[in-house]
Amino acid sequence: MTTWLNLTLQDSASPIMEQLIYFHDHALMIMLMIITTVFYTMISIIQNKQTTRFLLEGQMIETVWTIAPAIILVFIAMPSLRLLYLMDEIHNPVLTLKTVGHQWYWSYEYSDFTKLEFDSYMVQQEDMQTGTFRLLDTDNRVVLPLNSPIRMIVTAADVLHSWTIPSLGVKTDATPGRLNQVSFSINRPGILYGQCSEICGANHSFMPIAIESVSTTQFINWVSKMSE
Repeated sequence: MTTWLNLTLQDSASPIMEQLIYFHDHALMIMLMIITTVFYTMISIIQNKQTTRFLLEGQMIETVWTIAPAIILVFIAMPSLRLLYLMDEIHNPVLTLKTVGHQWYWSYEYSDFTKLEFDSYMVQQEDMQTGTFRLLDTDNRVVLPLNSPIRMIVTAADVLHSWTIPSLGVKTDATPGRLNQVSFSINRPGILYGQCSEICGANHSFMPIAIESVSTTQFINWVSKMSE
């Protein structure tokens, strides 16, 4: 069961990720239909003996197998383009969070608040407590409010990194000297995990990301406590 779960996508925690999962299933069904049709055609050709050495052309079948793939590509391209637009659009964010990738940890700055910034390191094995995920938990989690449009600005201080949260459908490169941005909205409470998805050096596997999504009231209380 565990092996099967490792082959599937994570449960979505944002509307964008829900759409990505729907598009994945949509494309997979089209591929399954194509494979089934091709397999059935191959078996039929192998089994029947209806052959002729006088057959030189078949304009109808050539027309069909030229137009059919074009129609299939349209059915794949339309939802794909829609998703690309939704993922690139920034919808009036209520909160801006800047993250900077270092070798090998993340720094976070809440741009809308004064002096609210911290570094986030992986929890070492000797410091782990019950319920802590090995190689995934951090000493300082990013706290974000639920159901709020959030803008993430991503950059790096040294080499290429990639800020990735699979359950949010977010993967943004952190490039030195460049600001990349992405927007998302979290629709369920809990702790979301991710890791750097760019091979950034010897300790690439040890710079995880942990986001704690809370209600707006809890978020305001957390900000007040951190700002003291």
